[in-house]
Amino acid sequence: MTIVPERLAATFIRLCETDSPSRCERRMAVLMRELCTGLGASSIDEDDSAAVTGSECGNLLVRFDGDPALEPVLLNCHLDTVEPGTGVRVLRLGDTFTSAGDTILGADDKAGIAAIVEALHSLRDAGQHHAPVELLLTTCEEIGLLGAKAFDVSRLRARMGYALDTSGMGRVVLAAPASNRLRISVRGVAAHAGLNPETGLNAIRLAAMALAQAPCGRIDRESTVNFGTIRGGTASNIVPDLVEIDGEVRSHSESKLEKLTEEIRRCFAEASQLMAIPGRTLAEVAVTRDFPAMRIAEDAPVARRIAEAASRIAMPLEFTVAGGGSDANILSGQGIPTVIVASGMRQVHSTEEHAHLPDLVRLSELLRELLRPTPTAG
Repeated sequence: MTIVPERLAATFIRLCETDSPSRCERRMAVLMRELCTGLGASSIDEDDSAAVTGSECGNLLVRFDGDPALEPVLLNCHLDTVEPGTGVRVLRLGDTFTSAGDTILGADDKAGIAAIVEALHSLRDAGQHHAPVELLLTTCEEIGLLGAKAFDVSRLRARMGYALDTSGMGRVVLAAPASNRLRISVRGVAAHAGLNPETGLNAIRLAAMALAQAPCGRIDRESTVNFGTIRGGTASNIVPDLVEIDGEVRSHSESKLEKLTEEIRRCFAEASQLMAIPGRTLAEVAVTRDFPAMRIAEDAPVARRIAEAASRIAMPLEFTVAGGGSDANILSGQGIPTVIVASGMRQVHSTEEHAHLPDLVRLSELLRELLRPTPTAG
C-alpha cells in the first residue's frame, strides 16, 4: 500500500492546468466527477447553490463507501482559484512545481485535492478497508466562502471534518477568527469647487477625518482591522458628495470583534457631527457577519484523530491558529467540527506560488492513515 509519486504529480498538474477562477468552476467539477468515478465513488451529487453564488456549477458532495463500523470522515477543498488563474501552465523542475510566471499555480486548493485523490487511489490499490468518506468540493471560496455558506450541512453524515486549505506542511489550524464585513457610505453635498465650494460638503474630507481616528491594522494578537477599498468623487472641480469604503474587522474574540466594530461606527458618527447638516445622516456603517470564528480543542476527537494518524507515520505535526477564514469556519459554525490541514502550498495568491512533490506525497500518506482504521478499531 504505497503512494505513487508520479501518479500524484500527474494528477496535480492536470488539476492545476484546469482553469477554475471563482464562479467559473464547471471544468474542475467535470474533471472531479471523472476522477472520483474512477476511484469508485458511490455517489456524486451537485447541489443548487449556483443560484445563490452565481457560479457555473454547484458544490459537489462525493461519497466513497467504507467500513460501516467506522465513523465517516469529511474531507473538504474548494474548486476555485484566485486570479490571475486563466491559462495556467505548470512548470516542473525536479520535484518543484510552479506556474509559467504569468499566473498563479493553483496549488491553493488543488494540492489538497491531488493528495486526497492519491490517498484514495492507494487505499483502493491495496484493497484496504477504510472509513466512509465524504468529499465536499465547494465553489467561490476565494470570494467570500460563498459555496460553503450556501451548502446544506444536513446532507452530511460525517460529524468531523478536515479542510485542506492552508500553507506549509505539518500544521493543523485549530482556531480562526470571526469577521465582520463593513460597507461604509459617507454622503456630502456636491458643489462647484471653484465657484461656490462653501455650499458643498466634501465627503472625501469627512471620510478622511473618520479614518484618521479609526483603529486599523494589527490591533492585538487576536484582532485586525482593514479598510481595503475606497471610492469617491467624479472630478477635481466638483466637491464630492459620496464616498464608499469597504473594510473588515477580524478577531478570535467575539467581544473584541464587536467592540472594534462599534469603535469604527463611533469614529464615523463623530466626524459626521463635526460637519453636521440638520436632518441628514452623513455616514452609514453597514455591518454583516462574513464568517464565524472557529475554535477546536486539542483534545477534541477531530484533532486527536489526525494527531494519532501523524504519529503512526512519524510525521511531526503542530497545532496552530490562523488569521484567515475558510470553509472550516462555516462548517464548524454549523455543527461539524472541522480543522484546517496544511497542504504543501506556498506563496499562495501570487505568481510565485509553488509546491513540492515530497510534501504532496507526505500529505497523501497522512490522509491515507487518517482514513484507515485505528489499531484499536481493527
